Amino acid sequence: MTALRWTVSDGLTLVGRELARLRGAPGQIVTLLLFPAVMVLLFGYVFGSAIRVPGGGDYREYLMPGLFAMVTFTAVHGVMVRMAGDASRGVMDRFRSMPTARLAVPFGQTGADALGGLIFVAVMAAAGLAVGWRPHRGLLPTLGAFALIMLLRYALSWAGVHVGLAVGDERAVDNLAPLMLPVTMISNAFVPTDGMPAWLRFVADWNPVSALTAACRQLFGNPGGPAGNGPWPLEHPVTAVLLWSAALLAVFVPLSVRTFLRRGR
Repeated sequence: MTALRWTVSDGLTLVGRELARLRGAPGQIVTLLLFPAVMVLLFGYVFGSAIRVPGGGDYREYLMPGLFAMVTFTAVHGVMVRMAGDASRGVMDRFRSMPTARLAVPFGQTGADALGGLIFVAVMAAAGLAVGWRPHRGLLPTLGAFALIMLLRYALSWAGVHVGLAVGDERAVDNLAPLMLPVTMISNAFVPTDGMPAWLRFVADWNPVSALTAACRQLFGNPGGPAGNGPWPLEHPVTAVLLWSAALLAVFVPLSVRTFLRRGR
C-alpha cells in the first residue's frame, strides 16, 4: 500500500506538470478547443451531402461515433511526441535520478492525456449537438459510450509512451504522424465498408477503430449499428473494445516501464 500511494502521489505530481506545460502553450489550448468543432463541421457537411447511410438516417448522426473513434486513435501521436521530446532533452534522465516511483512518469503522461482527452471529447460532443447529432438510448448507455472512448484512449496512450521512449527523437516520432491516417480511414468510421474490396473490408472490419465506432453507434442509438450478420467485432463491439483495451494495457504498461528504466542504463 505504501508503494501504491507513492506511485499515485508521484504520478499526480507529474500530471500537474503536464497540465502546467499545457497552460504555458496557449496555441495548444486553442487547437484543443477549435479542432473538434472544425472536424465536425468539415466532415459533417462535406461528406454529408455525398454519402448514404446504410438503412437510412442522418449522416451526421452516423458520423459522430466515427469522429470520436478517430480522435481517440490520433491522440496517441501527441503522447509519442511529448515523451520523445522529454527523452531527447534529457528530462527523463533527470526523472530517473530522482526518488520517484517507476510507474510515476508514464502514469503522469497518460493521466494528463486522459484529462486533456475529456475536454477534447466534450468540445466535440458539443459541436455534434450543435449540428444535429443526438444520443437516443438514454443517460447510462451514453455514459457507457464515452467511458469506452476514454478507456481505449487511455490504453492507447500507453502505447504512445512506449513508442516515444523507444524512439527518443521528437522529429522521428513526428514523422510517424501520416501512419495514423490509414488506421483511421480504413474503417467504418466515415463510410460503410460494404463497397470495399473483400481483403480491404476484412482489414476494416477487424480494425479497432471500427469496433469503437460500432460500439458508440450501438450505445448512442445512432444509424449504422450492428446489423446481425457481420464479423464478430462489429456484432459484439463493446466486448471487442474492452478486449482491445485490456490487451493494450497488458502489453504496453510493462513495456513502457521497462523502456523508461532501460534508457537510463
